[in-house]
Amino acid sequence: MPLFHREWHRTQHIGWLRAAVLGANDGIVSTASLLVGVAAANATHEAVLVAGVAGLVAGAMSMAAGEYVSVSSQSDTEKADLDRERGELAADIDHEHKELAAIYVDRGLDPGLARQVAVQLMAKDALAAHARDELGISEMIAARPIQAALTSAVTFAVGAALPLLTVVFSPVAYMIPIVAGTSLMFLALLGTLAAYTGGAPAVIGAARVTFWGAIAMALTAGVGHLFGTVV
Repeated sequence: MPLFHREWHRTQHIGWLRAAVLGANDGIVSTASLLVGVAAANATHEAVLVAGVAGLVAGAMSMAAGEYVSVSSQSDTEKADLDRERGELAADIDHEHKELAAIYVDRGLDPGLARQVAVQLMAKDALAAHARDELGISEMIAARPIQAALTSAVTFAVGAALPLLTVVFSPVAYMIPIVAGTSLMFLALLGTLAAYTGGAPAVIGAARVTFWGAIAMALTAGVGHLFGTVV
């Protein structure tokens, strides 16, 4: 019989959840806002669809590139810190034992036990022990640029497809209220799902994404109405 069981924690999802929520949220908000803005400029049904498809493709690529660059920078920083720590371990192992023990003392262990813990953990994997307890880097939350880029691109495309499909089945006369209303519903569902997955209150999660989505669509519609022309 095992002495312990592996527990499930919500922080296990933090890497992909952030990218997924950001991608889907941006896909819905930016595409819906674009569609509403173009429709408010009295564009034809075909023009609105073309603008929406272009926005989907451009947005997905932009999200992928942005996430990759951002998370790659984080990954580079983590690697640099690990290389520096690896050098410090090779140069003065005794000092690194004391440094790790001091961390455990600050967390509540008595000095004797802290030294024993430091020695045993460093005997198994000194770099991993310092990465986790000194630098705050662990396998669970380490930066993964490719994962973040792909997740953001796919979820943006999925999110953008929702208001775009709404346009396909909406009559021109009611396109703006239908796209805006359904997009806010999509955002509310997304916010609820993200909150549930992350362990946060569902109402708060839904409210904050729908609020900013409504603001974005209202402003874009205003711009389209102000600068649009009858075609």
